[in-house]
Amino acid sequence: MSLSNSIVALSSQLGQTLKRKGWKVTCAESCTGGGIGFAITSVAGSSDWFEQGFITYSNEAKASILTVVEMDLEKYGAVSEPVALQMAEGAARLAESEMAISVTGIAGPGGGTEGKPVGTVWFGRYANGDLSATKQVFSGDRQEVREKAILFALQYCLDAL
Repeated sequence: MSLSNSIVALSSQLGQTLKRKGWKVTCAESCTGGGIGFAITSVAGSSDWFEQGFITYSNEAKASILTVVEMDLEKYGAVSEPVALQMAEGAARLAESEMAISVTGIAGPGGGTEGKPVGTVWFGRYANGDLSATKQVFSGDRQEVREKAILFALQYCLDAL
């Protein structure tokens, strides 16, 4: 996988900022399939500020590894604010890191609905005890949605610092 210059630049900026703060980051990924962790670890020296990553693609993995509440998965679906928040919080807790980013979405080409079209992605962020989430709807094919989600996730982390 090749990374765009924008992804490499944001990963590097995130790393420098985290290192200055003495923080470590972890990620919990679904639709990006490890792309955020790959981007972060593409930066030399990332072991100073990257703790670990979780690829929890299935609902079962989200529940068993990150302790996402199964009832919330059933009620709201995997692509939802409650699930994104629980993924971020679970990853931060497991990794004992100050920052965590989660991403859960519909990259396509199938899987979309009227209420959650292809390109819908929820992001959860844990920053030293503060939890937040945001939703984006990206256009493009599967690869473009995933790349845009990785870029957004990196920026979303930077915004909290």
